[in-house]
Order: sequence, then structure tokens, then C-alpha cells
Amino acid sequence: MSTTTQRPTTTDSRPMSRAARVLADRRLPVLVTAALFLVMYAAGLSRYQNYGFGEAQVFLNLFIDNSYLLVAAVGATFVILSGGIDLSVGSVIGFTTMFTAWLVERQGLPVVIVIPMALAVGALGGFLMGYVIHNFEIQPFIVTLAGLFLFRGLCLVISKESIAIGDASISSMAQTQISLGGSFLSIGAVVALVVLAAAFYVLHYTRLGRRVYAIGGNEQSALLMGLPQGGTKIGVYTMSGFCSALAGLLFTLYIQSGDPLHATGMELDAIAAVVIGGTLLTGGSGYVIGTLFGVLVLGLIKSLIQFEGTLSSWWTKIATGVLLCAFILIQRAMTARRKT
Repeated sequence: MSTTTQRPTTTDSRPMSRAARVLADRRLPVLVTAALFLVMYAAGLSRYQNYGFGEAQVFLNLFIDNSYLLVAAVGATFVILSGGIDLSVGSVIGFTTMFTAWLVERQGLPVVIVIPMALAVGALGGFLMGYVIHNFEIQPFIVTLAGLFLFRGLCLVISKESIAIGDASISSMAQTQISLGGSFLSIGAVVALVVLAAAFYVLHYTRLGRRVYAIGGNEQSALLMGLPQGGTKIGVYTMSGFCSALAGLLFTLYIQSGDPLHATGMELDAIAAVVIGGTLLTGGSGYVIGTLFGVLVLGLIKSLIQFEGTLSSWWTKIATGVLLCAFILIQRAMTARRKT
């Protein structure tokens, strides 16, 4: 009498359900953010169609009014993808406005000299924070918090009062419009889109980008593979400092003044845009295109509140908080699914 043996089946050999496959897709948060933006924009078109919401310029204003936030968020994306955090973004932006206004108005230096100086100071600050984080093995939260207080304090060292900028070259750049048919973009918006394109290329087509993802995904595995962790970590914080300084220059063009309180809390807006855009706070997963949609969603919330006319600007913070909670729950569901 012969018997047949049946191979045991394991849970791992079972085909994944449709819901599990969706949760395992790394593109899910970006797609959700893009869909959210389209739904919100469609709702705005439906509700405010008689108030000019459907005009092309209203859409382009999302890039004009949030160009500095997009640049800052791009820098924060690199840091968060590597598994770190940068709390000094807003302070560096505020310092850059004060530094630029002081050099131009009080010292009489031309803008062509001030711009590289401001970018160099921001990059140097990011480099020093990255160096301390890596070589002294201190948590990024603590080091960048120290950077936050340092740069905000330096703002007050320069001046305790606002410095208005009346320089003709800055006014000219601020008022320059790049025509797009019957609409236009500002110089700041164009610079922000160029930075976004450069970041996309670096993250997806260069060794540095692959190292950022690898270190953020699993630092120990990246170490065993022989990836240069120190250089990569220092590099992402240097890049974040550079982007923060560039965002400060764009903010200076947008507001045409320097103030010790400029960009207070903007680091939280940048982090919120990155998270809403689908980048995991634990690092290793995310797309810079998602950051763009995150910034656009935050900008669209402000636009909808302005068109409504009866709501306080604090509703922007409330809506941002709700979205953050929702996307953190999505991230939690995704990471829990990958571990099983």
C-alpha cells in the first residue's frame, strides 16, 4: 500500500492579497498625495469657479507663493531619506534674510557677492552639523536643535529690528516675471523647479542618491556593504543647509526684508510637506516628487482658505495636522505590512 506525502504549505508561499500588495507598494503614499491634491483642486474649481479659481495664474501662484518652502523641503527630503532630521531649516532661512539685508543695506555690498556668501554660510552650517552628528555620534535631533538656536540667535546679533531692502537689483529680480502665455512664473518659482529637477536626478541616477536610500533603509547593512556613511551623512546635511540658505534668498525676494522672526517654525512646514509627500520618517523610502505634491497640498489649503474668505488662517495648521496624522497612519500600515 503506497502513501502519498503532501508538502507542507507555509504562510510565506501564499499569494499576497490585493490589499497587501497595495500596502507593499512604495509608491502608494505619493499616489495618495497626488490624488488628494487633484480632489482638493477639483473641489476648489467646483466651489469657486465664479471667483476665478480655474484661471491658470491661480495654479501657478501655488509655485510662486511656495517656492522657498519647496526648496527647503527638498533639502529636508535628503536628510529624512537618510534617517535623520533637520530642525535648523527655519532658522537658517531667517538668518539668510537678515544676513542678506544687512550686507546689502548696511554694508553696501552688491547682490552678486552677497548671494554666494549667504549660500556658503548655509552650506557651512549644514556641514558642521553633519560632521558633529557623524563623528561624535550625537542624535540629529539634538545637534540640529542647537543649530536652530544658534542661527536664530545670530539673527538677533545682526539686528533686533527688521531691515527693509530697497536695493534696486533685488526689487528688479523680485518683480521679474517669466511669461507663460497669458500667465507667468517668478524667478523664485523657476529656481525652485530647477532645484527639484536636480534633486530628482541626484536621488535616482547618482551614487549619492543610492547611498542615501541605503543608509536610511538599514544603516548596518549599508556599513557592511562598505558604503561611505560619514561622507553621505555630512553631504545630506550640507545639502540641507545649502537648500535652506537658498530658500532664505528666495524668501528675501518674496518679502524684500530681513527680520529676526522670519520663517519661525518653517522647519515644521518643510518636514510636514516631506511626510505628506510620502517619505518615511524612519528613512529609506520616499520620492522627491512626493515632496512637490506635499508642498502643493499645503499651498492649496492656504488658497482655498483665502477664497473662502470667512476662515481664519489657523485652519491651515489644523488641516496640516489632520493630514499629518493620516499619512503617518498610512506609513505605519505600510511598515507593519513589510515586517510581516
